[in-house]
Amino acid sequence: MRITMIGSGYVGLVSGVCFADFGHDVICVDNDVTKIDALRAGAIPIFEPGLEQLVADNVRSGRLSFSTEVEECVSASDVIFIAVGTPSRRGDGHADLSYVYAVAREIAMHIKGFTVVVTKSTVPVGTGDEVERIIRETNPDADVAVVSNPEFLREGAAIEDFKRPDRIVIGLDDDRAREVMTEVYRPLYLNQAPLLFTSRRTSELIKYAANAFLAMKITFINEMADLCEKVGANVQEVSRGIGLDGRIGSKFLHAGPGYGGSCFPKDTLALAKTAQDYDSPVRLIETTISINDNRKRAMGRKVIAAVGGDVRGKTIAVLGLTFKPNTDDMRDSPAISIIQTLQDGGATVIGYDPEGMENAANVIDGIAYAEDAYGAAQGADAVVIVTEWNQFRALDFLRLKSVMKAPLLIDLRNIYRRDEVVRHGFEYTSVGRPTPQTGETARKA
Repeated sequence: MRITMIGSGYVGLVSGVCFADFGHDVICVDNDVTKIDALRAGAIPIFEPGLEQLVADNVRSGRLSFSTEVEECVSASDVIFIAVGTPSRRGDGHADLSYVYAVAREIAMHIKGFTVVVTKSTVPVGTGDEVERIIRETNPDADVAVVSNPEFLREGAAIEDFKRPDRIVIGLDDDRAREVMTEVYRPLYLNQAPLLFTSRRTSELIKYAANAFLAMKITFINEMADLCEKVGANVQEVSRGIGLDGRIGSKFLHAGPGYGGSCFPKDTLALAKTAQDYDSPVRLIETTISINDNRKRAMGRKVIAAVGGDVRGKTIAVLGLTFKPNTDDMRDSPAISIIQTLQDGGATVIGYDPEGMENAANVIDGIAYAEDAYGAAQGADAVVIVTEWNQFRALDFLRLKSVMKAPLLIDLRNIYRRDEVVRHGFEYTSVGRPTPQTGETARKA
């Protein structure tokens, strides 16, 4: 198949290179000349494990190329994927579809012969209808089938998710597209990855419903963590106890500082706004959004409480700045609000992240950066683990204690056991687990 992927950001680049790896001929198109020049030179604009090598291999094979020329790419394609950004629109929180619609107008002028146009971007219900209307209005002679094919990629594991998906959702209202999309995904279909064909609007809603449900699951266990702290229970054991129930499942039941990233915050908000527009409000999702927004600053206040209630004049080391490990993505990262809360309290913040510091410098003001975890901890009154990078799972506590002003570790991801940390002379605070003053630990004492 000859595939054009318009948009060479996270979704477009990962999807494009994986399609090329399946054996299709793929051109990734972007109007950012600097980005395309960098990709041609082998420089990858995002951090995603395995992506750089996969791009290099497929460029070398001739199956993957990069371009800024929409006309020549579109006219020669069997399938055109739209994979541009749909950020939250300023002012009202709706998804900003201006990039999607601009691409629809541009490709409409250059389509030749029957072409399947696929919306890969995350878009609200009814967007496919509007994309089709725009194409037909711009070029009444265009012979197209507009399809919805949402992505379900986890940053940090995107290549694995693309090649071994739980399901492939394809929404179409023109049955001619069924055979084409089956051929696009044939390598996965032969490996028995489920192809779920639905109507276009159903497919669009599946993506939002999936992200909203997962966000709600994270928020639920975070609220349980707060209750655990009050009653002296252990949220990790609660998570395991309910996660072993097959109806619930264990994934996304890890208490922490709240969700962030490029998907959950904007997609939950867009779903809530769409539901309001249709006079069918989604109260659970609206509440999820509110709780998560409040939680991030609450985690900053938790750090302040652990330090003694006042951080003015104190130095706090923050380990992990990205919203999750194995990515350099800072979008809506909990670290942003946590650091702002500490700064509002008068603290000096030193940050370290294995991949995210360059991006962090663009969104967080007034902090210094270290070369490693121990550099960040130098002279610190507390160390806070915000993102659970593997580099932070085996810290040398003797070395850490030797460089800190005060041995206090605040673990917002629960990656350590209390006894392990306390044994090295640290004070230790975690999320949703008993302390020596409450619950189970108090009774044992």
